[in-house]
Amino acid sequence: MGGVIAITYHHDPIPIEEIAKFPPPGMSTPVSFAFSPDDRLLTYLYGPAQSAVRQLYALDTETGERRMIQAEVETDTADMSIEEQLLRQRQRQMGQGIVRYSWAEKSDLIVIPAHSGVYVKDGPDLPPRLVVSAEQGPVLDPKLSPDGSRMAFVRDSEIYAAAMDGGQPRQVTSGARGTGKTHGLAEYIAQEEMHRLSGFWWSPDGSRIAFEEADETHVPAFRIMHQGSHATGAAAQEDHRYPFAGQPNAHVRLGVVSAEGGDPVWMDLGESEDIYLARVHWMPDGSLCAQIQNREQTRLDLVRFDAATGEKTTLLTETSDVWINLHDMFRPLDGGEFVWASERSGFCHLYLHDGDGALIRQLTEGRWMVDGLAGVDAASAAVYFTGTRDGATQRHLYRVSLSGGEIERLTTQPGVHAVFLDHGFNRFVDVFSDVETPPTVTLRSLEDGSAQRAVHEPDDPRVESLDLAPPELVTVESRDGETLHGALYRPHPRFGPGPHPTVVYVYGGPSAQVVSSHWAMTCAMRAQRLRSLGYLVFSLDNRGSARRGLAFEGAIKLRMGDVEVCDQVDGVRWLVERGLADPERVGIYGWSYGGYMALMCLTRAPDVFRMGVAGAPVTHWDGYDTHYTERYMGTPQSNPSGYEASSPMTHVENLRGSLLIVHGLIDENVHFRHTARLINALVRARKPYELLLFPDERHMPRSLADRVYMEERIAEFFERSL
Repeated sequence: MGGVIAITYHHDPIPIEEIAKFPPPGMSTPVSFAFSPDDRLLTYLYGPAQSAVRQLYALDTETGERRMIQAEVETDTADMSIEEQLLRQRQRQMGQGIVRYSWAEKSDLIVIPAHSGVYVKDGPDLPPRLVVSAEQGPVLDPKLSPDGSRMAFVRDSEIYAAAMDGGQPRQVTSGARGTGKTHGLAEYIAQEEMHRLSGFWWSPDGSRIAFEEADETHVPAFRIMHQGSHATGAAAQEDHRYPFAGQPNAHVRLGVVSAEGGDPVWMDLGESEDIYLARVHWMPDGSLCAQIQNREQTRLDLVRFDAATGEKTTLLTETSDVWINLHDMFRPLDGGEFVWASERSGFCHLYLHDGDGALIRQLTEGRWMVDGLAGVDAASAAVYFTGTRDGATQRHLYRVSLSGGEIERLTTQPGVHAVFLDHGFNRFVDVFSDVETPPTVTLRSLEDGSAQRAVHEPDDPRVESLDLAPPELVTVESRDGETLHGALYRPHPRFGPGPHPTVVYVYGGPSAQVVSSHWAMTCAMRAQRLRSLGYLVFSLDNRGSARRGLAFEGAIKLRMGDVEVCDQVDGVRWLVERGLADPERVGIYGWSYGGYMALMCLTRAPDVFRMGVAGAPVTHWDGYDTHYTERYMGTPQSNPSGYEASSPMTHVENLRGSLLIVHGLIDENVHFRHTARLINALVRARKPYELLLFPDERHMPRSLADRVYMEERIAEFFERSL
């Protein structure tokens, strides 16, 4: 296996600066793959020489020629708009340079958004030209029409369209500017929790635009002050319409307007305003579909609209006693049928429905999950998908016929595969890694999975020089018989067989998985540095984690921070029973939900966890947003006892270990208010704590200087407390 790294042991601890660098060792890999409309070129973003600054590359799929077709279009990012900053937060985007691009569906145009405006390349090897300048305000969510003749975007709460051959942009929508409403923008909840980043959609023929109107005027503004800034007045503050659990959400409408402008036709979303517009899709016949979720997230309707009148027909309804996880596995076919994913069996699987929504047949089944719908080749009646059929710590590409029948696996190497299919269903990009192999990128045949061309092979010298020993993937049985997946980072052999001082890295929240056979496990640099210093590091995916089925994930319903803590305690006891962990020296650290889990473990299992680092922690779920929190907890009004029991502030009297809290003061996701409320509880309980603040950081620390300083302070805290 060409990408496997030979592991050699060194004796010096990993330098603290290596933990803070981006990208981590071995993770400087191509991203954002796309095929040209004729499938001749495979394009992607890549930062050569382990750089975070990405450029646009193209690989000729026939000749194998690889070339850089666009360097970054601008280098000054100091004037990045607040809208761009927040979008990168929603996307968890750490890259620099070119961070987004897109092809037109039916032409060789490539769109490259930048801070100064939107650039277009009229062909892959032609220079970019500025089509829309940002001088009159940020250009948000630019998208080409399918034929590439026009580009739509949002500016100052309205949608505009600009011809690619020149001329001033034309305003398409009206009535939102100055009212507190927006046209064409996804509201905060849609971006952060529903993973819907866009608020408008071109029709297949480019004649119309479907768009969302979001009204947040009734949602109170939450103010964030830039306490570390030299700015004054409005520049030193941000106001966010943040819907707290149990409080009002944005009111949304779905309209369809001519691409030339005019009065919109509003779609019938039902009588209740308290709904979520989860997904919007144009159908091949020109009708419009939407996925509409109720506030409780126990019902989802897939509806079809007559785009000319707004009248709706319900195609299907999903209901759940747990909750409904949103997905992007809806694929309409030219004949009117569509492929759909559902967790109605307790595991996510694929189904084929006719044009009226009636079930034709189930395509996949079993006690495993479909992760993603990679493509549907109607001509050959083949459905391509990724899933956990070969184990929850792996991901593979599979094929099944639209007629049902046997499932064929197309990726062979055990590990994690991310795939991207071409338009003609001839080739696919395979991004593969496991705990011993940094990501490799290969162009493969979609017929049999055989390799055609190497796109990227690991070339990072840090992988060998830093002694990145892969973790051992293990299984742990909980006290009530549930099988849990864990990862064990043993200290360097010179520290002996144990028992060792032990640090647990935790995330623990729903919709996420930490433990998998992926290189990201091995390049977890804080864990690697700790093991180089003689610590045992352990991670465990407790119940509530993703990719194990709805019952496994739904174990946390209405009571977060309960079964998750029990499972983490069982993980530590498993280590102690094997003589690996010193029971008197066990610590824990995590960020976001992991920060919350660190607090819950310290306060609910103080006899097990003696110290912890809580980064950007939620401290009471009434202070987090609606869509995420209510999915799992209901509302504070409907479940007051669950909210109380799920707050670490309720259990703070039990705290005995050392605690370090880390938070960015301009975090717009988990507000610093969470930490402030916890501090009040700690003071009332007369419990000591330490606090590390970053005045200019949001939810994810980005400044290299800040990240280095944070790692220094966390490392010093571990050494002093454990």
